[in-house]
Amino acid sequence: MKVIAIDNLSQGEKRNIAPFFDNKNFKFLKIDVRDEQLIKKIKDEKIDYIVHLAAFKIPRYSDSMDTLMVNSEGTKNMLEIAKNKKAKFVFASTSDVYGKNKELPFREDSNLVLGPSTVKRWAYASSKIFDEHMCFAYGERYGVESVILRFFGGYGPNQNLTWWGGPQSVFIECALKNISIPLHGNGKQTRSFTYISDTVEGIYRAMTKNLGGVEIFNIGNNREITIKELGEMIWKKIRGSKPKFNFIPYDKLSKGYQDVERRIPDISKAFKILGFKALIPLEKGLIPTIEWQRRFVK
Repeated sequence: MKVIAIDNLSQGEKRNIAPFFDNKNFKFLKIDVRDEQLIKKIKDEKIDYIVHLAAFKIPRYSDSMDTLMVNSEGTKNMLEIAKNKKAKFVFASTSDVYGKNKELPFREDSNLVLGPSTVKRWAYASSKIFDEHMCFAYGERYGVESVILRFFGGYGPNQNLTWWGGPQSVFIECALKNISIPLHGNGKQTRSFTYISDTVEGIYRAMTKNLGGVEIFNIGNNREITIKELGEMIWKKIRGSKPKFNFIPYDKLSKGYQDVERRIPDISKAFKILGFKALIPLEKGLIPTIEWQRRFVK
């Protein structure tokens, strides 16, 4: 199998793929997924599967434009390649699309409940919902087979070291430096966290399973934990003591900031059809994650 990796390295690190550079079956293209020149660069390649992971997340550090345009234009470009190459399309969506829905656990057919457009955090979920609809539209009009994967809290070695990588990245750095962990609100909001090997297994199963049409799957660990408990767990593993927290009121983050109170997936569909089940508990997955990140904290 030959793998072509595409990334503009705006959020990723080349060191993450360095071990593969000597592999003759691996090719890396440093290019933006929005760039239409990408189609020309791979015009002679035979492509059976496209796994589209490129995205801009919740616009924490800037305005919403990059989030909206990278996610919409990039996905359309990759779907065009899938159409032209008659390739199966695997799309990385997000648990964020469930938004403020209070009916838990989230099923693939659950309602997607977002906040107002005046709150820019919903730009990310909106863009991913639009992308999901594009997958269905390309399936309906052009017969493109797609699998939409809604990921829940991925973490592990090679993760982004900022909030882009998730709260665990920031919490690990704080614990290593012995500085207070920032908690938004009261820290009682819940999430589920999925170790990278489980996420990859879910992607592979979705890629290789003959499904036909367009399907949606939750890919995640169905264990629910508060963000405060996550901070306590990380601090104890690193320092062996009670953590120091810095509670940050939502109104200090941004005007009209909104959070999601609870987030937990129903993974019964993924288990029934794909045979997927997350196997790595958080306590175990944090060990190699912390040891990897320790190398980059000064």
